[in-house]
Amino acid sequence: MKRKRIAVLFGGASSEYEVSLQSAYAVMTHIDKEKYEVLPIGIAQNGAWYLYRGELANIPGDSWLAGNHCVPVAVSPDRNLHGILMLKGTGVEEVSLDGALPILHGKNGEDGTVQGVLELADIPLIGCNTMSSAICMDKGTAHRLAKECGVKVPASCTITEEDRQDEAQIEAYGEKLSYPLFVKPLRAGSSFGITKVAGKEELLPAVEHAFSYDSQVILEQMIEGFEVGCAVLGTKELTVGEVDEIELSEGFFDYTEKYTLKSSQIHVPARISEQKAKEIKDAAVRIYRGLGCGCFARVDMFLTPEGEIYFNEVNTIPGFTAHSRYPNMMKAAGISFEEILSRLLELLP
Repeated sequence: MKRKRIAVLFGGASSEYEVSLQSAYAVMTHIDKEKYEVLPIGIAQNGAWYLYRGELANIPGDSWLAGNHCVPVAVSPDRNLHGILMLKGTGVEEVSLDGALPILHGKNGEDGTVQGVLELADIPLIGCNTMSSAICMDKGTAHRLAKECGVKVPASCTITEEDRQDEAQIEAYGEKLSYPLFVKPLRAGSSFGITKVAGKEELLPAVEHAFSYDSQVILEQMIEGFEVGCAVLGTKELTVGEVDEIELSEGFFDYTEKYTLKSSQIHVPARISEQKAKEIKDAAVRIYRGLGCGCFARVDMFLTPEGEIYFNEVNTIPGFTAHSRYPNMMKAAGISFEEILSRLLELLP
């Protein structure tokens, strides 16, 4: 049987570039090479695209650009090719693809931009489509739609560039939501730019910090309780992993905690009743469907001491190393890392 040719996209012009390298390396080393031919396509931090022909082991340490293993590439606008153009010194070579799997995190990768390029070229996309990716990346829009799905959401206020200089209005938002609260870039991942604000004096510096990551900022009510997550796999028929739970001893689950777990623990399955786990899974499915997700995503929520479920966010390309939350939730449901990838690739037409 002829192997299908799959492009795995990694890197990206994003603050989450290094996270992508780890995830993509894990994915590419666990794909069934008897069924699939993997084409590693690296996106440098300056936005340049390359077909990488070196050792995969050079990717996680970010030495893949060294040497002469990279060929510049561009996505072809020819929908009949549904592939890429290799820009060689001797000319242009066309390479058709059976599918593309973006393992990119954050802006310029998880927000619908790359998905739009692939869909325009008619390259089968493994993951959430352009619209769903953009919606899930925008915290304000995602929250409004989750509320329409019947899931509670934190109260929030959005600040645009035009509102940025109106300090009195920003402080009024803070009083309205009450402290402590969270200040977040509207469209960013891995907790970059997020600050937990304890009082009025910390608010304006936190807003400025968030603006360094995005052109809009959201102030969000802090929900008492702890974060729970749900891994969802599939498009028509869905598989839901076991619910996980983040136990914090201090602060919040910021970038450092996500990748070091210095003062936190992740429990899979979550230490909750079967009934509550079922409620969380049902809410995750409603959100996944309501926000138009497909193939895979991780739905994050909060569980309050009173047992209420609040929506937090959807990660349309969650961390994908063998020890990341998404694979671990699926593992707890009896689905191995290799099987996750096999199921995803089997969704290709």
